Amino acid sequence: MKKSRAIIVLIVLVLLLGGLGYTATEGIGTDRSGSASDIKLGLDLAGGVSITYQAVGEEKPSSEDMADTIYKLQKRVENYSTEAVVYQEGDDRINIEIPGVTDANAILAELGKPGSLYFIYETDEDGNANYQATMDASGNVVYMLTKDIDTIVAEGSAPLSGTDVKDAQAATATDNMNNSEVVVDLTMTTEGTKKFADATTRAYKKGETLGIYYDGQIISAPRVQAALTDGKAQISGNFDYESAEQLASTIRIGGLKVELEELHSKVVGAQLGGEAIATSIKAGLIGFAIIVVFMIAIYYISGVAASLALTLYAELIIILLNGFDITLTLPGIAGIILSVGMAVDANVIIFARIREELAEGRTVKTAIDIGFKKAQSAIIDGNITTLIAAAVLAVMGSGTVKGFAYTLALGIVLSMFTAMVVTKLIMKAFFALGLTNPKLYGVARERKAVQFTKKKAVFFTASLAVIIAGFVFMGVNKAQTGNPLNYSLEFVGGTSTSVTFNEDMSLADIDSRVVPLIENITGDGNVQTQKIDGTNEVIFKTRSLTQEERESFKDAMTDNFEVDGEKITAETISSTISNEMKQESIVAVLVAAVFMLIYVWLRFKDVRFGASSVLCLLHDVLVVLTFYAVAKVSVGTTFIACMLTIVGYSINATIVIFDRVRENMRSMSQKDGLEPIVDTSITQTLSRSIFTSLTTFIMVAMLYIFGVTSVKEFALPLMVGILCGAYSSVCIAGSLWLVLRKCFAKKNK
Repeated sequence: MKKSRAIIVLIVLVLLLGGLGYTATEGIGTDRSGSASDIKLGLDLAGGVSITYQAVGEEKPSSEDMADTIYKLQKRVENYSTEAVVYQEGDDRINIEIPGVTDANAILAELGKPGSLYFIYETDEDGNANYQATMDASGNVVYMLTKDIDTIVAEGSAPLSGTDVKDAQAATATDNMNNSEVVVDLTMTTEGTKKFADATTRAYKKGETLGIYYDGQIISAPRVQAALTDGKAQISGNFDYESAEQLASTIRIGGLKVELEELHSKVVGAQLGGEAIATSIKAGLIGFAIIVVFMIAIYYISGVAASLALTLYAELIIILLNGFDITLTLPGIAGIILSVGMAVDANVIIFARIREELAEGRTVKTAIDIGFKKAQSAIIDGNITTLIAAAVLAVMGSGTVKGFAYTLALGIVLSMFTAMVVTKLIMKAFFALGLTNPKLYGVARERKAVQFTKKKAVFFTASLAVIIAGFVFMGVNKAQTGNPLNYSLEFVGGTSTSVTFNEDMSLADIDSRVVPLIENITGDGNVQTQKIDGTNEVIFKTRSLTQEERESFKDAMTDNFEVDGEKITAETISSTISNEMKQESIVAVLVAAVFMLIYVWLRFKDVRFGASSVLCLLHDVLVVLTFYAVAKVSVGTTFIACMLTIVGYSINATIVIFDRVRENMRSMSQKDGLEPIVDTSITQTLSRSIFTSLTTFIMVAMLYIFGVTSVKEFALPLMVGILCGAYSSVCIAGSLWLVLRKCFAKKNK
């Protein structure tokens, strides 16, 4: 009976893998059918829509107003994609790039005319209507202006404009009958509070509505039921949450400080090109194949089970990326890589436990059951700490940070499921089929504990030396170039140069023939290219170019490609990562660290475990930062993804060791102190630390070997971070915990 059930399990698994494999391997980003081809790709991988707005008005807007407008627009367009970017072009233009979209007109229709919001009295001073209610063809009440908007403003019948609105959000409230209803909460600025108080006082006395006008029409005309003097109001009506959020979002974009009008829109190609996708897939497949061979060679039957579970994991994550409508970008690929590493990690922890049980003479069946049970706490704690980081980043982060967080969170949940459920199911099926010899699973050998803690002074000194060297190099770089790191145009802005070639050049030709010429001029490998769909125009984004470099750029294009020099235009562009986005990312990481600290404290009943974990995390980030400073690797959006990957990877590695320390404290004698317990725990988990780091390193190394330049700049620091994470968890974490325990013994008994 058990044997037949095992056969059924394996048959179902093979059929599932085959069906999923057909669906998942139909080609990401291609025009073939299948779940993989339906995945939304980011601007860097697939292109999208680029819309350029220009400020309206006789005077140029201030830099502060432009920055505020860009930030608010960024929040608005993230409704279309978390990977959408907004940046300044020239003095009075704003460019929006939204990935995965090919209909610019649809976006323009929905965005409307930013910065054109007014609050309008229902009647003017003479009692004449400024707008009135009518019925549309569907029988819905709509409000139509009876005068031109400019006339209404000139007559003083528009007491507030969009700049007087500080915020608008959909919310739920309780009405007079104690029923819950969806509303839109409005908050006014300090200046707008006084205007709003006067406007609502007048409207309330007259028993009128106060219309909200945006982009040519009245979008809401709520009746004023009281004079509102605190700058806050609620718009109620027959809203569902979606319609309330739409109204709130429209009010926010209409309330931009700068009024904008569309200058032009176009469909742009991928920044990294199809080659980046192809090479990333190739690297992933080769890396995955190496990991499968490695797992089988090291863990035998267990390795076969893990490989089947990992294959299912890889296919499921592709399907779920499509199912959850997550936009996949280069940072998103980072999240997948990390979650693959953690999926392997969970299996390695389990298999090490099974081998330990077999070494104690237990049967294979008992060893499997106990091994999974004992590994559970380490897997759950390690993954939940990373999941906490992903959740905080998803809520508080913006742009690519959100995309990374969504992908990572999905991967973590899925990796835990495949490791703890699917792998166990397959192993039990193999056992039921007669594979009961312990030699097929491997038996652990007892190792003498390595005395890591006795060398803590050496490890601490080496780490401090590297971190201090990093700050020294950053100081030198600051003196030489004005920046401590090699910031890319995503951080500091640069120059956008538009070139119209005489032929429709492919991205591969552009990368091989044009980009090297530009790199020779700039002395910088950070060159982004975008093709304009349906034309021969290509946009090159580089660091800021001097006038001399712009002339050299033009000469290179005319001399090598006979381009018409009059069709080459260059504009200064702002960073796509605003100061607010930088601050949000930093705050999100800090908040995530605090929550991880609290979680570890509660789980381990000792805040020093959490403090040690967070300090190791900080150590790894600073060491990788040192590498960026010394190697002068370009710091762009991939930098954020790299650091976030290291944060998730580092905390997971440390938790596994601390879980074993906690267990050994209950079973081992403490008469010789805690050092032997820590050393034993590190030694017992050493194979896990090495194998997990090795498998994740292999995946990233394949990206570096086969990837394009931008992918290599992401993969190289990540490899350093993986090695550093293994080093800190093995050589520093335990010793640091001992030091904190000694220093804070009285306060934390």
